[in-house]
Amino acid sequence: MVKVADADGNLHPARILLDSGSTSHFVTQDLCEKLGLVRRNVSSTVTVKALHLELVSDLSKEAFLAALFRFISRRGKPQTIYSDNGTTFVGASNEIASFFNSCSDDISTEMSTHGIDFKTIPPYSPHFGGLWEAAVKSVKHHLRRVLSLTHLTYEEMCTCLVQIEGILNSRPLTPLSSDPSDFTCLTPAHFLIGRTLLSVPRPDVADANINRLQRYERIEKLKQHFWLRFSSEYISLLQQKSKWRTSSDSLQLGALVLVRDRSQPPLLWQLGRVTKLHTGPDNICRVAEVKTKKGVIQRAYNNICPLPTSSS
Repeated sequence: MVKVADADGNLHPARILLDSGSTSHFVTQDLCEKLGLVRRNVSSTVTVKALHLELVSDLSKEAFLAALFRFISRRGKPQTIYSDNGTTFVGASNEIASFFNSCSDDISTEMSTHGIDFKTIPPYSPHFGGLWEAAVKSVKHHLRRVLSLTHLTYEEMCTCLVQIEGILNSRPLTPLSSDPSDFTCLTPAHFLIGRTLLSVPRPDVADANINRLQRYERIEKLKQHFWLRFSSEYISLLQQKSKWRTSSDSLQLGALVLVRDRSQPPLLWQLGRVTKLHTGPDNICRVAEVKTKKGVIQRAYNNICPLPTSSS
């Protein structure tokens, strides 16, 4: 949901039409005509923290450029790249810039605008890169505990990272609609491929003895272990609050909530709509009935979390 201005300057709530793979999202033509808007002037830039993980063999400039070229071939060329002042990134930026400078006469005017703008944060200031540092923390925090002393080949490690990337890009962000019968939500994957991510069903090996598993089955065990940790703690992250003395928000009927469920397979988040609230002797609600695709369940507030909306 976005706010758009009509010819008189009044703001109206509108749902944008996402164009998968682009950074500009345009309001539909019917809405433009209804509000008296010029279509080309109605756009909104949306920032979504989606992850793309690439495994490199070393920290050299050449290894980073190879990873960058793989990223561009699959995701498209970025206009701007933000990074810290690591020699790997600075060296790659200088090499690309020197190519355009030395070959400016041989490159057509159209191609000369296809470069990448590298922007670095101030030296010794990692907090300036909070957007990507938070994503790095989401991966490293659990990955360090999942891998432990496991020894993987390059191919196995690459497979494990890509599957972890899929788990992180499947996390629910906000409801797609206010329809009580709609259990779908917006995820980072919608901005990458236009729909949510799914995985091929695999046997549950989370509790299996790793010494009795084949090499490829061990990768599945690592993925399932990562999923159990991340999905269990994601609700806790959404529920984090600063110091407070009184409750300011209450769970609303019909709200789309994320339900904590350790039995869910990877990339399948249990979502539901609140249908009933149970009030305690002190007139405070701590238990809710939630309608899911499998039926109505009853959960305490510590096991559910409403997804944020444009009004929250």
